[in-house]
Amino acid sequence: MGLLPASDRSNLTVAGMLLFLAASMVLMGIITAEIFYPPGYSTAESEISDLGATKPPDSIITQPSATIFNATMLVSGALTLAGTYFVYRTYKDLIVAVTMGLLGLGVLGVGVFPGNMVPMHPIFALTAFVDGGMAAICSYRIIRSPFKYVAVLFGITSLFFLFTAGMFIPTMGDGGVERWVVYPVVLWMLGLGGYLSGAGSKDVAKA
Repeated sequence: MGLLPASDRSNLTVAGMLLFLAASMVLMGIITAEIFYPPGYSTAESEISDLGATKPPDSIITQPSATIFNATMLVSGALTLAGTYFVYRTYKDLIVAVTMGLLGLGVLGVGVFPGNMVPMHPIFALTAFVDGGMAAICSYRIIRSPFKYVAVLFGITSLFFLFTAGMFIPTMGDGGVERWVVYPVVLWMLGLGGYLSGAGSKDVAKA
């Protein structure tokens, strides 16, 4: 187990910045789209993807929220995929790369196929949900700090609410439960981005 060479540290710096930016864009893009959505949108009862388009039949597309949300997902998904590439170049961990890559692909697909485009939207949304939680859990394989336990906790939290949604929807609503699936992954990405950027700025041992 040796120290990371300069090229790997550079890759980690780039990966960290890309992932941090991707997560920041998801968070701020959702908030901004909610700001411009007409009254009636509820974080408890409205799904996040309603910002892009509501489910059929009688789908509703509200501007500029739809453009803000869909563009955010497109760019954030692309940044996540790019960040995954640089992570893999350093650690060569296929499990981490596949789960993170599928997360990025899922987010990208949500932007390409808004909520009114069935069945493609549910497929990509579920891909992002499942692989987001899995990527957070699997990232412990490349993290060499106590943050790895936080990453696992965030991943478990996300998957727990995903697979037990029916238990909580009556009290938290569809939107409330979905946010407990999505936001732990966003927070993990912010943390991972900061960790990787820091790891790229100094000599650290390869995981």
